[in-house]
Amino acid sequence: MSIQSDEYAQFRRQRRAYATGPTGPLALVETTWLAPGETGIPERAGSETTRLTTLEREDLDHGGVQRGYRIWDDAAPTRAAFEDIDAYDFDESWVLSGRFELVAEERLVPFEHIADGGRLRQHGAAGDVVFSHEGTEYRLAAFDADDDDSVQLVFADTTNGAETYGTGRFLWVDLPPQWRDLRPGESVPVEVDFNRSVIPPCGFSMWFNCPLPPLSNRLPFPIRAGEKHVRFAPGFDLYA
Repeated sequence: MSIQSDEYAQFRRQRRAYATGPTGPLALVETTWLAPGETGIPERAGSETTRLTTLEREDLDHGGVQRGYRIWDDAAPTRAAFEDIDAYDFDESWVLSGRFELVAEERLVPFEHIADGGRLRQHGAAGDVVFSHEGTEYRLAAFDADDDDSVQLVFADTTNGAETYGTGRFLWVDLPPQWRDLRPGESVPVEVDFNRSVIPPCGFSMWFNCPLPPLSNRLPFPIRAGEKHVRFAPGFDLYA
């Protein structure tokens, strides 16, 4: 086994551990957004098998900050029905050399989320990840991530809905330390490893409001690398 494929096997184990963890996506059983001034939290958030976390987002109706909470349950039906995350075998040809290019200023890219009825939210995208495939260069908006030294790609390709999760996938790209010294328009080399493409949280629980790939991030070719689908027990319906 090569070093890369061995690392990929470890990555697959980490993904399964993340998905099945106490606050992994399979455990989410409720997301509730509060009206302005509302503070109510349900009693079942304090049961033996549940835990509660809080979150914030932009309020599309009233502006400002909207607060909410999530309930995670060790006994969630999704956890009980989960079998595995189906993925392609490691393919070295999908480990691509690319570059991260800093944009002129903090850029906000508008795009839809599944549960927002077509309305748009905006996410910061400090730059673009650029790579070539079969002689053509592609440029994807790279969104700010929790880790300052990585960026997130929310992308689609022609496998979606047939071979892979229907709405698209996520990929995090690590940035070298020198990216912090870039000036607008300058770039640093990065590795774009599509073997690490993952199913968004909404593929594990119906209680996530996942972003849909913006038009600029919809690739016109198949990427047969990374995760395909969440596999549940026969007869289980995630959206029932």
